[in-house]
Amino acid sequence: MEDEVLNLKKQLLEKDTEIAALKKRVEQIQKQANPLVADIQDQVSVLTPLKKTALTNEDILRYSRQLLLPELGVKGQISLSNTSVLVVGCGGLGCPVAQYLAAAGIGRLGLLDYDEVELSNLHRQVLHTEHTQGLPKTQSAAQALSRLNHTVQCVPYHLQLSSENAIPLIQQYDIVADCSDNVPTRYLVNDACVLSGKPLVSASALRMEGQLTVYNYRGGPCYRCLYPIPPPPETVTNCSDGGVLGVVPGIMGCLQALEVLKIASGQGSSFKQQLLMFDGQEGRFRSIKLRARQAGCAVCGEKPTVTELQDYEKFCGSAATDKCRRLNLLTSEQRISVQEYKSIVDSATPHLLLDVRPKVEVDICCLTTSINIPLSSLEERKTDDVSLLKEKILELKQQITGESEVPVFVVCKLGNDSQKAVQVLNVMSGSEVEPISVKDISGGLMSWANKIDPSFPQY
Repeated sequence: MEDEVLNLKKQLLEKDTEIAALKKRVEQIQKQANPLVADIQDQVSVLTPLKKTALTNEDILRYSRQLLLPELGVKGQISLSNTSVLVVGCGGLGCPVAQYLAAAGIGRLGLLDYDEVELSNLHRQVLHTEHTQGLPKTQSAAQALSRLNHTVQCVPYHLQLSSENAIPLIQQYDIVADCSDNVPTRYLVNDACVLSGKPLVSASALRMEGQLTVYNYRGGPCYRCLYPIPPPPETVTNCSDGGVLGVVPGIMGCLQALEVLKIASGQGSSFKQQLLMFDGQEGRFRSIKLRARQAGCAVCGEKPTVTELQDYEKFCGSAATDKCRRLNLLTSEQRISVQEYKSIVDSATPHLLLDVRPKVEVDICCLTTSINIPLSSLEERKTDDVSLLKEKILELKQQITGESEVPVFVVCKLGNDSQKAVQVLNVMSGSEVEPISVKDISGGLMSWANKIDPSFPQY
């Protein structure tokens, strides 16, 4: 009998070993089939619960100034140590958010960004330096934060947030800080937070202005409650297109960090139904009361229709990136490449080069043969600029013999506004100005700098 039992136990052990080997093989196959999901699973699996129960002498000394606050105290500091925060985007907003959360003693920081550090980032993305150019932003940020506070766990995710990985990631964190700079990601993060039951501290910054609010918090509205339909892509401006003064995202990121710390320490946020607006030009803040959570909201309403994550780039009609967008408004016959335009210049073919960028951009750099009439002036038919255009076209018409239309080429930074200008000029041709043949220079001046003249400034 004993021999039989031992034999059965041996067989059972062999089967367990076989099952373990099969499970391992299945995991390997899944990773090969979907490396991105496998990578997420690996990173998520290392996250263990934070279980700090008391402060060390080092903690007391490090956080002594904030421990003195009655609103925080020892209990609040221990709460911070047991809180995890996912920072979506390690750019102009994400850098100050992560920096101040690490300094304050948040237990774990997830740092998510798909991009690498570039020189143009450094005026506002203060965790990165000249020495970390070319590194993933998550790696650069994690290195800086570890030098600031080694006790904070930093988990870098060098990847793009997607419908496949958002929920597995967000479920591992207590609070999410949306520091992204594009509409599809805002909808994605919002929906994932609602479906995961996580509060979302969201901010934005552009030019000299910023906004802040908290979504999906204590019965307050979510992002879709306020914006059920995404804006048309052509109406959305990001920092790459519109510019930003570096200190503005710094201010908004600090305010984001403040709200995260208030939520994490148990104080609660006052922005669950409030929108804070900052005007850096005037140096003023104002708060607007938002409408309450909507019963008909597609994701957080009483009968939600969004029960799983979707294709947000398709939903918004734009790419989930903060890079300059590329429009495609014209046919190929209405556009020429920078190489084709260079051959026209080299052949000394008479033509008019029209730069439709705002004057502030022309002051940065321009092609010396161009005349500047901003797109907005063309659209609004400003008298002085239209008169200038008429004058230049007539001058050129006198130089050209045997041609019924004056050739006009339009340029801007990236070839977006120039396409819009071509559409406007085609309407004006033959009615408001002499007949013209208009083409857009594809890729604009940045393409000229990359492909024709490396000495031309890029911005």
